[in-house]
Amino acid sequence: MTRLRRLAARGLDVLAVVVVLAAVLKFFVLPRLPHHDLVQAPPVALATISGGRFDLAHSRGRLVFLDFWASWCDPCRASIPLVQHFRRTHPGIDVVSVDVGEPAGLVRPFVAQFKMDDVALDQDSTVSHAFGVSGYPTLFAIDASGRVRARWIGFDPEIEREMAEVAARYGPARKNGV
Repeated sequence: MTRLRRLAARGLDVLAVVVVLAAVLKFFVLPRLPHHDLVQAPPVALATISGGRFDLAHSRGRLVFLDFWASWCDPCRASIPLVQHFRRTHPGIDVVSVDVGEPAGLVRPFVAQFKMDDVALDQDSTVSHAFGVSGYPTLFAIDASGRVRARWIGFDPEIEREMAEVAARYGPARKNGV
């Protein structure tokens, strides 16, 4: 009987290790892997915090980064300054911050506090659902033909460098034709 118990205990140990490895893979490894599926970005038409409209279709021919976030999200608070700095230092690339699920009255003071520009409002979460956003922040790179070229989920202290790499690969052509 003790042999059977030991065998069962070892089986449970193996099962526990498999569950932990699966959780690490799902929540930490897979979200950090580059998103290589060339899928067409869903349509995006949103009101902006400044009273205008953002329509992804009007950005065809340009590289666009869509940064999905919410004011209650602590990792977003760490990521937003990095994404906004990239936006300011790369004027040839569209970087649109998309607040998800919050009313404009709540978003305005947050936008002012973080000195954000180009903020769109996904108040009913329709666009974030269309993109399959499951955690915040989530950032997408969409190429000039409207294909999703990269996706990052969660806070990434290297996001500016990674955005610059995507911009170098899929962004506007340089004057020398390179």
